[in-house]
Amino acid sequence: MGLVVSQLCVDARDPHALAAWWADALGWRVVADDDEVGVEPPDGGPVWLFLPVGDRKQVKNRLHVDLRPPDGSDQATELARLLDLGAVRVDVGQGPDVTWHVLADPEGNEFCLLRSTPAELAVLGTGGWPAP
Repeated sequence: MGLVVSQLCVDARDPHALAAWWADALGWRVVADDDEVGVEPPDGGPVWLFLPVGDRKQVKNRLHVDLRPPDGSDQATELARLLDLGAVRVDVGQGPDVTWHVLADPEGNEFCLLRSTPAELAVLGTGGWPAP
């Protein structure tokens, strides 16, 4: 058996604000105690833990999250929702022909919004790889 992912840790200048933003974006709930704040998925998967740092993000992420529109939605709807929440478009050299959108959260952390929903992937039979 392989390792189990416990948490995804995200450096943040304002951990509480960034956790709240991601909770809104993902539809997850904020979990916090006196020392730490995170967001928890409804299925009990790994918590995203937001850790305080004093400096601003300087360069492109070495790790990022790929998000899919949920079944019943689509990429255009979710793109508009994320932009309304405060995400911004980012050019990391992806080119005009890609099927995903590269965005950044309010602290500049890049993430991608993919095109296909889970149900669309099931029809394609790809299991999500490669990421259409």
